[in-house]
Amino acid sequence: MGEHNHDHHHDHTQGANKKALTISLILIASFMIVEVIGGVLTNSLALLSDAGHMLSDAVSLAVALAAFKMGEKAADSARTFGYRRFEILAAVFNGVTLIVIAVFIVAEAAGRFVNPPEIATTGMLVIAVLGLVVNIIVAKILMSGDTHDNLNMKGALLHVFGDLLGSVAAIVAALSIMFFGWGFMDPLASVIVAVLIAVSGFRILRQSLNVLMEGVPENIDVDTVINTINNIEGVEDAHHLHVWSISSGMNALSVHIVVNGTLNVHETQKIIHRIEEQMKHENIEHVTVQVECKHHDHDDELLCN
Repeated sequence: MGEHNHDHHHDHTQGANKKALTISLILIASFMIVEVIGGVLTNSLALLSDAGHMLSDAVSLAVALAAFKMGEKAADSARTFGYRRFEILAAVFNGVTLIVIAVFIVAEAAGRFVNPPEIATTGMLVIAVLGLVVNIIVAKILMSGDTHDNLNMKGALLHVFGDLLGSVAAIVAALSIMFFGWGFMDPLASVIVAVLIAVSGFRILRQSLNVLMEGVPENIDVDTVINTINNIEGVEDAHHLHVWSISSGMNALSVHIVVNGTLNVHETQKIIHRIEEQMKHENIEHVTVQVECKHHDHDDELLCN
């Protein structure tokens, strides 16, 4: 019964997440187009770079949506884990794109520091303020979803916060050009946004490559896990431990445990169940345990008495 409720709750948050992501994607994608047009018309690189950041947002939102969609495709005989990994491949692509965008912005800004072009500051200010408003709305919508556990939702929210900063940078740049005639503020704002974009790109890349390398998930400490398992009553020793992520927020563990050779299957099952319970607290859902008996002192093989 508990299991069923859990699934139902899971579907419900998935639904809320999907709705939040869909609305956010539509808002951000539409405003991104406005910002690109605005950036070209007003000749503001800060607006264009904010649009670049919004593009990366739109991509990460679309990826999160696609990951939910793909993740729903059931596991089949060809993909026993379903299609969860797709999300990680998409994240790698996302991370690389962000870094490329950042490099382009910096290259363009370098030329503008040398001779700042004329900028239609009023238009720039209006669009930047609108951008800020859109981002605040999207952040609110996303926070109504499950941004605590789901890496994708968390990533989308972080992107939007980065975007907020980008809009603020563009607003500050527009105002300082209007009041002080500081032409350099536009490329400066763009460089700040580019740094934000690059940082989130590197972070996404690091996390997704860690998953592809079957690395230990960042929120899990192997020593703690081993100690926890060793301290469970009935476990005499634990070895051959592997912890990895299948996709974001979906962690797996496999381990060999040594138990007393006189236990029957029912008793070992209890021990395994205890391990599974404990691992849930460590954010590990998929647990595979191989049960063995003790070594004889004079023999290397694993012998059962």
